[in-house]
Amino acid sequence: MTTASSTQKVKVQLVRSPIGTKESHRATVRGLGLRGVNSVKELEDTPAVRGMINKISYLVKVL
Repeated sequence: MTTASSTQKVKVQLVRSPIGTKESHRATVRGLGLRGVNSVKELEDTPAVRGMINKISYLVKVL
């Protein structure tokens, strides 16, 4: 049985503006919960989140 404290986390920072990118990439940024440039979000390290980070890797930095 796993608890919330034992799950892996990944910190993501938006380092480039999504303005001028594809609509699906902007939606991915919003889906990760990132708002303005330099915003940081701590997310669960799941394959879905990893795929989203990979899709917009040119916009974000993993901390």
